[in-house]
Amino acid sequence: MRLDDERESENIEDRRGDSSGGGFNLGAGHFGIGGIVLALAVSYFTGISPSTLLGLVSGGSSPGSISQSAPARKPPANDEMATFVSKVLADTEDTWQEIFRGTNKNYRDPKLVLFTGATQTACGAGRAAMGPFYCPADEKVYIDLAFYQELKTRFHAPGEFAEAYVIAHEVGHHVQKLLGVSDKVHAAQERAGSQAQVNALSVRLELQADCFAGVWGHRADQMKHRLESGEIEQALNAATAIGDDRLQEQATGNIRPETFTHGSSEQRVRWFKRGMESGQPAQCNTFNTKNL
Repeated sequence: MRLDDERESENIEDRRGDSSGGGFNLGAGHFGIGGIVLALAVSYFTGISPSTLLGLVSGGSSPGSISQSAPARKPPANDEMATFVSKVLADTEDTWQEIFRGTNKNYRDPKLVLFTGATQTACGAGRAAMGPFYCPADEKVYIDLAFYQELKTRFHAPGEFAEAYVIAHEVGHHVQKLLGVSDKVHAAQERAGSQAQVNALSVRLELQADCFAGVWGHRADQMKHRLESGEIEQALNAATAIGDDRLQEQATGNIRPETFTHGSSEQRVRWFKRGMESGQPAQCNTFNTKNL
């Protein structure tokens, strides 16, 4: 990606090395790839939905589970990976600020928290095994940068644009919160008559975040010529690698569509491409279509 001369975001919080991670609990919020793999395996043998195991369907904080973290600090200037994610975050800020201005709305930048191993969030305790995730209660994206090595080796999805897609997807969840989509989905999940219906709503939420990531990719490339040859395929490979069907097959050898919470590989690729090709958030309405 062509980011060499671009600004870094001011919204980076570096908690790496903090000892205030605390214990792990299944608090609310969006969990990431590693946690989903574990939950899929447990779900297959217990019959409990992965979204129940991971607490994906609720949005509040966990009273009494949060300890005070160390004061926020910036990453070292010579940290190349931290600099990369900071520039990607800055690019999402520019993109979504412009999109929101075009509809007379205000975009509130999220924070991005770098941590190692475990950290406290307003959604409960977070661990690296969850993969990157967004906590709507504190409007922060959390990532242990060691995940990118896992993305490369375990999921066979290397490349800078694949790494940027991960950040853009979580920022997509932040956009959903600002637009009120997340609250509506969580309310609908509470009224749902079955776990399968809850999961189906979660899939639509996640696919929209994939589409929003594509919207960012389109605009970043069209306006700033960010992408180099072959980089779109990197993001498509990442979307394919983290489809629920692919993860279930890896974890259990079986595929159970009724337990999907993020969408199949084909669906994730389709919706990312839809955002990437159109550059229009209006094309990302996963809640108004029968064919995902």
